[in-house]
Amino acid sequence: MIKFLDLHKINLPYQTAFQEKMQQFLDKGWFVLGDEVKTFERDFAQYCGAKYCIGVGNGLDAMVLIFKGYIQLGKLQKGDEVIVPANTYIASILAILQADLVPVLVEPKLETYNLNPDLIAKRITSKTKAILAVHLYGQLAEMDKINSIAKQHNLLVVEDAAQAHGAAMNYESQITNYELRKSGNLSNAAAFSFYPAKNLGSLGDAGGITTNDADLAKVIFALRNYGSEQKYYNEFIGINSRLDELQAAFLNVKLPHLDTENQKRKAIVKRYVAEIKNDKITLPYWNGSNNHVFHLFVIRTQNREDLQDYLKQKNIETLIHYPIPSHQQKALAQWNSLSFPITEKIHREVLSLPLSPVMTEEEVTSVIQILNQY
Repeated sequence: MIKFLDLHKINLPYQTAFQEKMQQFLDKGWFVLGDEVKTFERDFAQYCGAKYCIGVGNGLDAMVLIFKGYIQLGKLQKGDEVIVPANTYIASILAILQADLVPVLVEPKLETYNLNPDLIAKRITSKTKAILAVHLYGQLAEMDKINSIAKQHNLLVVEDAAQAHGAAMNYESQITNYELRKSGNLSNAAAFSFYPAKNLGSLGDAGGITTNDADLAKVIFALRNYGSEQKYYNEFIGINSRLDELQAAFLNVKLPHLDTENQKRKAIVKRYVAEIKNDKITLPYWNGSNNHVFHLFVIRTQNREDLQDYLKQKNIETLIHYPIPSHQQKALAQWNSLSFPITEKIHREVLSLPLSPVMTEEEVTSVIQILNQY
């Protein structure tokens, strides 16, 4: 069986370093918000090119805390509208709802699966105060266009960068014409997940927030810790969502290898794109730049169940990201009557192929050959 994602194999090279970190963790006896968290926050902020990183419990909390932070600062109010792509994973929408804000779903581009900037202006009302740009499957949203629209309408821009660790784009700069900027430094604030399956994955739940906004960072550092900057003195109504010290230690081991592992993913993708030739399969759009780190390699086909069964019979494991669009979920019953044709087509046809830094050339060849025979 060619596994969709072999987490054991991915983490095996780090096992000795993990064990050393575990022993240091036990020897030190500091289990919450210690030096490992501080080190990761410093290094991940630097990696993204941002001034601040706040480690939190998971990616969902990261998004919620950004919105709640802006509410505390008076830049958002409960009931404000946030534009969000209709085809995103439901966590993006749950974060908006949990911050008592109103999601406004907008269709993506069929080619990129990311928010279509050309449709944003039509959905802006007097209540619209922010755009949540999701870098779905690891490909950056069109941040230059999104930020331009936001500037025209005085909107905040937040990145859901849960799948895009290390993705980068040429961004217009007043200093150098253009500079390469990474996810996490393309908006007012960005939310990351370090769930084990991510390009930078911990060994459990973990998340982070990056921003260049000192006021926002200060508020979120408190909000994640019961709303307290000083123990037993609570300035805000906060929550308990702190990056676990041990998970931070594991992330500190893996962060220096992130770019190398992303390059291994891209090497596989180059073969997939060049060698998969089947009229029944639509390959993902990629212009060959650094704007995609391929957390997932997602194809489309009109006969998804048939293709998935065929691949299973050939010992190739695949997954569907995601089978049911958010507006058709039982949890969001108030939206079940809405129609988003492009989103629905995507959710009906997408299939994720095996892709990871530890796939062998033989496995890649096998996937290609079997797909071409379908």
